[in-house]
Amino acid sequence: MPEPVFLAQQVLNGLSFGALLFLLASGLTLVFGLMRIVNMAHGAFYMLGGYIGVVIATLTGNLLVAVIAAIVAVGVTAFLVEVVLLRFVRGQEMPEVLLTIGVSFVIADLCLAFFGGDPQNLPNSVRIPGALAIGDLVYPWYRIFVIGLAVAIGVALALVQSRTRVGAIVRAGVDDREIISAMGVNIRWVFTGMFVVGAALAAIGGTIGAGMQSILPGVQNEVLLYALVVIIIGGLGSVAGAAVGSVLIGLIDAFAKAWIPELAYFTIFLPMALVLVFRPTGLFGKAA
Repeated sequence: MPEPVFLAQQVLNGLSFGALLFLLASGLTLVFGLMRIVNMAHGAFYMLGGYIGVVIATLTGNLLVAVIAAIVAVGVTAFLVEVVLLRFVRGQEMPEVLLTIGVSFVIADLCLAFFGGDPQNLPNSVRIPGALAIGDLVYPWYRIFVIGLAVAIGVALALVQSRTRVGAIVRAGVDDREIISAMGVNIRWVFTGMFVVGAALAAIGGTIGAGMQSILPGVQNEVLLYALVVIIIGGLGSVAGAAVGSVLIGLIDAFAKAWIPELAYFTIFLPMALVLVFRPTGLFGKAA
C-alpha cells in the first residue's frame, strides 16, 4: 500500500506538471480554435521564451522582468510569422502546417547558435525559496506557485472569453468567422492578435517552466508532443478541455514515472488513443 506522503507528493508533481502543460496547451488550442491552424512552431516559441527568460533572469535577478521580456520577444516573433508568412497561405491546411514546422526548425537552429547546446535553468535566486511542510510532506513553493499561476491564467482566459467584447468576437469567430466580418471587425487582425496571445502563453510557460525542467535543444519537440496529446484529449479549440487534459496527463505522467517508468510514454498515449476511438472530438470538443 503506497504511503500517503508518497501519494500526496505524486499528486502535487502531477498538478505542477499539468499546470505547465496548460500554459503551453491553452495557447495552442486558442490558435487552433479560431484560426484552424495546428501551429507546429508552438514548441519552438516555448523554447525561445525559456532561453530568453533564463538570460534576462540571470542578468536582472527578477523573474517578472524575465517573463515580460520573453513575452515581448516571442510575441514580436509570432507577429512577424503571422503577418509575413502565414497570411499568404491562409486556409490552406497543409502549407500552414509545413510552414510552421519550417519556422520551428529555424527558431531551434537560431537558439542553438545563440544559446549553445547546454541545458539551462532559471537561476535559484529568482525562484521562490523554501518549501511547504505538512507533517512528513515537504514540497517546493516554486512548484506550488506554478500551479497557482496556471489557475490564475485559466480563470483570466475564461473571464475574457465569457465577459468581454474581445471574448465575444473570439467565440463568434470560432463558431462562424463570417459573423466577425459582419460585425465590422477586421478578421485579419483578430487572427494576428490570437496568434500572438497563443505564443505569449508559450513564452510564459517556457520561462516559468525553466525553473522545473531544463531548456535545451530538442525540448521544443517534447513539449509540443505533450501539448498535442493534451488538446486532443480535451478537444481541439477548448480552453476548458486543455485544463482537464493537462491535469489528466500531468497526473498520469507523474504516477507512471514513479511506478512503471518503462511504460511512461505508453500510459500517456493510451488515454489519447481511447479518446480518439470513443470520442473523436475530444472530451470538450465540438464536431466541425
